[in-house]
Amino acid sequence: MLGAVVGDIIGSVYEFRNVKTTDFELFPKGSRFTDDSVMTLAVAKWLTEDKRHTAEGLTACMQELGRRHEDAGYGGRFLGWLWEENPQPYNSWGNGAGMRVSPVGLYAKTLDEALALAEITASVSHNHPEGVKGAQAIATSVFLAKEGKSKQEIKAYVEQTFGYDLDRTTAEIRPSYHFDVSCQGSVPEAIIAFLEGNSFEEVIRLAVSLGGDSDTIGAMAGAIAACVYPIPGEMAEKCYEILTEDLRQILVKFE
Repeated sequence: MLGAVVGDIIGSVYEFRNVKTTDFELFPKGSRFTDDSVMTLAVAKWLTEDKRHTAEGLTACMQELGRRHEDAGYGGRFLGWLWEENPQPYNSWGNGAGMRVSPVGLYAKTLDEALALAEITASVSHNHPEGVKGAQAIATSVFLAKEGKSKQEIKAYVEQTFGYDLDRTTAEIRPSYHFDVSCQGSVPEAIIAFLEGNSFEEVIRLAVSLGGDSDTIGAMAGAIAACVYPIPGEMAEKCYEILTEDLRQILVKFE
């Protein structure tokens, strides 16, 4: 799960200041955790504390952490959801569903469990079919990577199950790629960055270099990559330092 946090923090500075190259500073001034990390950790908290894994329990965890870290950069509709007394799903296909789901892939014992839990994590807010699909695609990619499946096996499963086009390279995507907060417009790109990279750092650099919603693409790609490649120690230490104590405690407890 630390891979998602690292990808988020590295991508945070470049979300609205896109770089279209892999040659960029990893932790420039202003690097921070965003809503991607906060909601990922809310899902982790839910998985470890709500043994029945109810939608109500998840909503409570998301609202608790989200309200505590209100300035993390949420979209307007989701920010309203965080403060509603009786929050309801609002048919979103945004990549918020994909950015927060990675703990599911690490926690699940079976692929079916990963798919079922991923659907819950999306459906409390992002219950559009594309939102659910995006969450399930990231969760199962993490699960399959954790289980030692090859990149080719992961690619084949995602293409056959979710219909994403993964037969592209980051070099082909990068020139015309723009800011896209939909699952269908960012989840495949994050998975492609993972498939193409040959180390954790390279995956993150490829993900951020696409431009667009770089912190979220970095978080999704980093979550999968961390199941295959070690996270460099200095990267991990820097991100632990940036997290607040409450978020660090959730991360450590989950791991």
